[in-house]
This record gives sequence, structure tokens and C-alpha cells, in this order.
Amino acid sequence: MLARLRIADDEVADTVDKLTRIVEFVDRLSQAATGDVVPMAHPLNASQRLRPDLVTEPDRRDELQQNAPAVSDGLYLVPRVIE
Repeated sequence: MLARLRIADDEVADTVDKLTRIVEFVDRLSQAATGDVVPMAHPLNASQRLRPDLVTEPDRRDELQQNAPAVSDGLYLVPRVIE
């Protein structure tokens, strides 16, 4: 669906100019040679320090679910939203 923008008559020329420059810039970007560029997840060469995956808290699910209005087989039951 196209956006329905309301642009005042005195702003049309300026808006057209700005949009034209944006489209021209995107066109220049699409012409850039990127065949030998290696994809990266982050611009910095950094790594995430990870902690050991150890259980540090006791399982209190049954105790905590006593406060829930409805549970079944360890799952919280919620009202149906989508029919």
C-alpha cells in the first residue's frame, strides 16, 4: 500500500528534490562492486565473552505457577486471541 503523504503546495518542489537525490544515491550504491566483500556480522573485529552455561537457580516452576490463573502440564494457559 502506498503512503498517503500530504505535502503543502509550497513544499512539493523541495520534497521532489530530496526524494530524487535519495533515489540517485541508492542507484549509485547498487552500482558498487561488492563481489569480493566478505559478509560480516559486526563492523568491529570483536568477540563476545561467554560465561559457562551452568544452572545456578533451583527449579521453582511448580511453586511459581501456583500464582497463575490457569496452568496445564507445566504450561501457562492464556485466553485464545486469534480464532
